[in-house]
Amino acid sequence: MKSKGKILVVGMGNLLRRDEGVGVHVIREMERIPLPNHMEFLDMGTSTLDLVCHLDAVDKLVVIDAMKAGGEPGTIYKCAPEDLIPKEEGPISLHEIGLLESLSMARKMGKQVETVVIGVEPENLGWGLEMSDTIRARIPDIVEAVLKEG
Repeated sequence: MKSKGKILVVGMGNLLRRDEGVGVHVIREMERIPLPNHMEFLDMGTSTLDLVCHLDAVDKLVVIDAMKAGGEPGTIYKCAPEDLIPKEEGPISLHEIGLLESLSMARKMGKQVETVVIGVEPENLGWGLEMSDTIRARIPDIVEAVLKEG
């Protein structure tokens, strides 16, 4: 269902860890193309606790991040924040604890925001500034997944 209000699209990730920076790279790409006026973009990096400060007057939050869920590299996932609660096998997102804490804090402050997480299975989380070719090639598909949310 299309959202009619303000949508905040947040890119998360560490640019120093190759594919871990996918959320930030997607935000940078989206800022260069014409997009709907009701969408705003934020490079959150790894500062998830700062998210609460940006939720005023937001109707929907879309978070883009690397997500280790055991799929093929480049797999795009869509889930709710509750799906990121660590299971016995461990967390699937490298930021999910901070994200969940931030959203919980926002709820306690009366900022209940519909939230969707767009996760991307990374191929290489080693040190380096460049994403893998696999993940770089998926950026248009990730952008499309984000646009479907608004």
